[in-house]
Amino acid sequence: MTIQINTDKNLRVHEAFKAQLDDLLSEELSRFSEHITRLEVHLSDENGNKQGLNDKRCMIEACLEGKQPIAVTDRANDYELAVSGAIEKLKASLDTMLGKLRHH
Repeated sequence: MTIQINTDKNLRVHEAFKAQLDDLLSEELSRFSEHITRLEVHLSDENGNKQGLNDKRCMIEACLEGKQPIAVTDRANDYELAVSGAIEKLKASLDTMLGKLRHH
């Protein structure tokens, strides 16, 4: 599973944070690793340098073997919360999609 991290012009991801994200995504999504070929994470600050409520955005797109990609988005006051929220949404979507495939 390849993990690619993208950011907007308002954010720079340090190597330590990137490594932390890679570890978190790999750990949280490990049970889906045989189905996921690539994860693309997009982090952005919707207000730029201004303060705002829930202005940190995380969009995760999971490319699945032989299936259409799944994309989820979450917003929060900081990036860690936005990433965690997006991961939970992605796990729920993958559970639903893969559960339907097992029943057919």
